[in-house]
Amino acid sequence: MFQTFDSPASPEQGPPRLAALRAALATEGLAGFIVPRADAHQGEYVAARDERLQWLTGFTGSAGFCIVLPEMAGVFIDGRYRTQVKAQVDLAQFVPVPWPEVKPGDWLRTHLAAGEIGFDPWLHTAEEIARLRTALQGGSVTLRATKNMVDGIWPDQPAPPQGRAFAHPDDLAGETSTAKRDRLAAGLRDKGERAAVITLPDSLCWLLNLRGSDVPRNPVLHGFAILHDDGRVTLFAEAAKFDDATRAALGPHVTLRPPAAFVPALHTLPGPVRVDRATAPLAVSRELEEAGVAVSWGDDPCRLPKARKNTAEIAGMREAHLRDGAAMVEFLAWLDRQPMGTLSEIAVVSALEGFRRATNALHDISFDTICGSGPNGAIMHYRVTRETDRQLQPDELLLVDSGAQYLDGTTDITRTIAIGDPGDEARACHTRVLQGLIAISRVRWPKGLAGRDLDPLARFALWVEGQDFDHGTGHGVGAFLSVHEGPQRLSRISEVPLEPGMILSNEPGYYREGAFGIRLENLIVVGEAAPLGDNRAQLSFETLTFVPFDRRLIRAEVLSPAERDWLNAYHAEVLARIGPRLGDAARGWLESACATL
Repeated sequence: MFQTFDSPASPEQGPPRLAALRAALATEGLAGFIVPRADAHQGEYVAARDERLQWLTGFTGSAGFCIVLPEMAGVFIDGRYRTQVKAQVDLAQFVPVPWPEVKPGDWLRTHLAAGEIGFDPWLHTAEEIARLRTALQGGSVTLRATKNMVDGIWPDQPAPPQGRAFAHPDDLAGETSTAKRDRLAAGLRDKGERAAVITLPDSLCWLLNLRGSDVPRNPVLHGFAILHDDGRVTLFAEAAKFDDATRAALGPHVTLRPPAAFVPALHTLPGPVRVDRATAPLAVSRELEEAGVAVSWGDDPCRLPKARKNTAEIAGMREAHLRDGAAMVEFLAWLDRQPMGTLSEIAVVSALEGFRRATNALHDISFDTICGSGPNGAIMHYRVTRETDRQLQPDELLLVDSGAQYLDGTTDITRTIAIGDPGDEARACHTRVLQGLIAISRVRWPKGLAGRDLDPLARFALWVEGQDFDHGTGHGVGAFLSVHEGPQRLSRISEVPLEPGMILSNEPGYYREGAFGIRLENLIVVGEAAPLGDNRAQLSFETLTFVPFDRRLIRAEVLSPAERDWLNAYHAEVLARIGPRLGDAARGWLESACATL
């Protein structure tokens, strides 16, 4: 299996490691150290070598950081992880801090009178450090760039990843790497920039039509790149990752050099050089500035072009979702046939991966499946282990959030399923969450609006009942790339205008700690809206995911006529698109699951 069920860290490992870190800080004359959940490439997903936050604290979430002080260690976590963190860290040693409500600068001012806080400049962006320095101005707490203090006390730290790199076919990419490089180089010349530094793994892979295996679940390559204003690229990555065919696919204008050559190469660049303040590690701009190379702050040139999927990428994503939808329906039909009380969460995860493997097209799962029954469903990013594995009990909810990586696309889907009769309250909450998903699915909006403008639509049905969820409504999704992709989002903090070709998740939820969790998720793609009314230019979403919602959890009488019409039309389309891909048993199940409300 791709997914394993080992527990990667335990709370009891935290105290001795914390003591060792504090001793190392004292030796260096530091009053504290920041331990982020990040690597030098600033991608969301990190290799085992870079799981410093997990190793130190036991917390396994995909976002957050720890600030270690002499008498206190704060673990900063957002709304997705506030239940999870309490079960994963030693609460006598580590204090969960609600972030971003509590800012790190304010927290430091409260808990430290004076002293230097160390940070590794390869693990923080320039924007992040500038914001923290500003917050600390006027006080006696300062920041100092240092070596990585965790690496110095981690005796069995894994080696850097050495995954295989491979070419991504041009027909699936929809554009050659040469065309991409020439297009982006022209943008550099227009701004008078001689080069751009690329640090994000998915940007590097998109630009060069490469994929890799350096990070679990996401087919990306670890490396750095310099895009020159004439379209040439210097790629800094381990040569051992490239076989002859992949080297040849890079072409004559891409030069492969070892990672150790990256910093010396920065020193010799003619300026100005574009660096993304929000995504590149601070160390990059520091090295350029110290060498006298002019830095031009600007966006990673790949991020927006990568987010605007072309015709071939969207076609691939459509086919991947039909294939994956059939696997999901086979799984849901199988799940309904199992005697109540006979399955555990691990058994469910294993079975689902088996149905995806049966497509004979599965490259990997796109993240570790979240399969939470009953109270485990309220842990938003719950990952089942052998220690936490729970039997599915009668009359409760089961939340399954999963996805797959296929060569033609990346999927991410969540369904909440009734095991027996979970009761009227669960049905009412599920229906409100469904109403939020439908609202996003149906919306049309003027060009120029951002995710923050649409996010409230997903929450309205919950808000009027005094309920909400503590995560964004949706994240961007790559095309056989990272399942979480920026800069597009459906979130109250997203200011990036939505544009045609952007793919996002649509996943409202509701969580009641200790009782149940509900989340529903489809992937959607932005497109031009059909003319309507006074023919204003508008955008709308096309749904990519085709899997039925559990009718046992829908209070049909609560839905408006428009909501009911959308749901019935969606289920009819699920049946038409997925039905022909199924075996007889699953097809019969699907016909019942898609019956008109």
